[in-house]
Amino acid sequence: MSGFVIFTLVSRIVSTTGRRGKSLLLPNVVLQGIVEGSVTHVYRRWDTPRAKPGGSQLTKFGVVAIDGVREVELGDISEADARACGEKDLAGLTKWLGKRPDDRIFEVTLHYAGPDPRLALRADLPDEDELVRIDSALARMDAGKPSGPWTHFILTWIQDNPAVVSKVLATLLDRELQPMKTDIRKMKALGLTISLEVGYRLSPRGEAYLNWSATRRRG
Repeated sequence: MSGFVIFTLVSRIVSTTGRRGKSLLLPNVVLQGIVEGSVTHVYRRWDTPRAKPGGSQLTKFGVVAIDGVREVELGDISEADARACGEKDLAGLTKWLGKRPDDRIFEVTLHYAGPDPRLALRADLPDEDELVRIDSALARMDAGKPSGPWTHFILTWIQDNPAVVSKVLATLLDRELQPMKTDIRKMKALGLTISLEVGYRLSPRGEAYLNWSATRRRG
């Protein structure tokens, strides 16, 4: 699979993840069950649906595809349904759903759609056309910040400071930590950065982009 195809696939997944600013929170044990095939659906209490059929979500275990979303009544859920969503029994699921009794119950059917495409993308060295596409994507991110361009500074800082705790960068930029980490995840979706146990480092793709960008700036 070419880097451009992977790049397009990642962009499509990101665009369908967490629509309306929401994402489907899935515990690790449930994600493991989805990968293994033992979990085929989950139940959620929502005022309105926060997932859409045909959408997909990037997780630490890979891509989860959403097949369907339908409203159900608590009495329609069986013991088998409860076990297929990762609960030990119906009583446990009923207790959990009872925490938000005023919201409606939705059944979300889903399946494992494969490994995180960013893993392949970050090792893929981009050609000239892909480098231009990456540059355009970063320019759009820069344009969306009222405070001005930020992507090149952060990429360069990560290149020079791999595995340094992200609080150091947040302090340097005078930014709140979580919004800054959200921004870095956007660059991770382009295959440019790799999250470490502490801090980040550039991927081979990210290194190639910065080298190309530096050459353009000098030229």
